[in-house]
Amino acid sequence: MSTATLIIFRADSFLSRLGGLLVRPALRPGEALYLAPCASVHTFFMRYAIDVAFVDREGRVLKLVTELKPFRAASCWGAHGAVEFAAGEAKRHGVQEGSLLAVARGAESGA
Repeated sequence: MSTATLIIFRADSFLSRLGGLLVRPALRPGEALYLAPCASVHTFFMRYAIDVAFVDREGRVLKLVTELKPFRAASCWGAHGAVEFAAGEAKRHGVQEGSLLAVARGAESGA
């Protein structure tokens, strides 16, 4: 696992999840957006691809979708949340299925 710092922003209210990455500046290297609760995401109207890690309540990665292109969707049955990265960032940070991400309530960063 990478030791690079990963800052994870939270979107855990209805409005923040509704807007997601569409209303935020593009994610920079070392940044991610955690949406919870969330078991599916879409990239409709986005201009760039993203990586998505679907996680359980403890932050364990259940499914990893890389390079999700604009105007596509992905989901994971049983996921509690989704962590969205700029395309390629999940790999750079060593995120893979089974990884544990520090996305529990109150956590602001970690990988």
